[in-house]
Amino acid sequence: MINVVILGTGNVAKHLFDAFMAQKGVKVVQVYGRNEKGLSVFGQGTPTTSDISAIANADIYILAISDDAIAKVSTLLDLQQGLVVHTSGSIPMKALPKKYSRGVFYPLQSFTYGRKVDFKEIPICIEAETEADYELLGRLASSLSDQVVIMNSKQRKALHLAAVMANNFSNHMYHLAHEFCDQNGVSFKLLHPLIQETANKIQDVTPYDAQTGPARRNDKGTLKKQRSRLKSKNQKRLYKLLSKSIAKTYGKKL
Repeated sequence: MINVVILGTGNVAKHLFDAFMAQKGVKVVQVYGRNEKGLSVFGQGTPTTSDISAIANADIYILAISDDAIAKVSTLLDLQQGLVVHTSGSIPMKALPKKYSRGVFYPLQSFTYGRKVDFKEIPICIEAETEADYELLGRLASSLSDQVVIMNSKQRKALHLAAVMANNFSNHMYHLAHEFCDQNGVSFKLLHPLIQETANKIQDVTPYDAQTGPARRNDKGTLKKQRSRLKSKNQKRLYKLLSKSIAKTYGKKL
């Protein structure tokens, strides 16, 4: 049995809590949060505390908190045992105090409140300083996921930036498309099959080979007409910038 304390009450903390609670080999012995309201969603069967000096003993302490808070909160801990890890993709392991056994437990996924995810399909990137800590983290990660990857801080930082481009930036483009559809009386839902096919396609071919559209074809007439239809200066700039990037990727000039 691996005993775990989760520090944090946000989306990552809640998703990890729910996932661990479904595992026979893992026990969440406590959840820490700064306020009682945030702790109320974690169920009555698990002890909670808002007093960081009252943290329970555990094998692993998971800091599922914002990047900016990791260094500060970890220095407030007064632990006698266990492995301290954070869940950030961009913060190095060495941001945690040297006096503790330390590591990283980074699930590569976008977590949204109220949406369930299948942890078996989520890559979990782990980092530690000793073989024993790697073994412990590996067992914890394997209890949730079929994809456990050992990765150092430099590699993880690069992966996180790639995730920002692939997920956060693409989602923002979905938002702009949704906004444009609303402005023109067209249902955004009509784009759902297209969006799904794009996501499915890059599992079989590279994004380079999957690219289509007027910028890929260097269809200057269509590009000019479409850009003229955009009313927002921000959308016009993005359209021009992305079209130029696509054209340049395929050796064309707009």
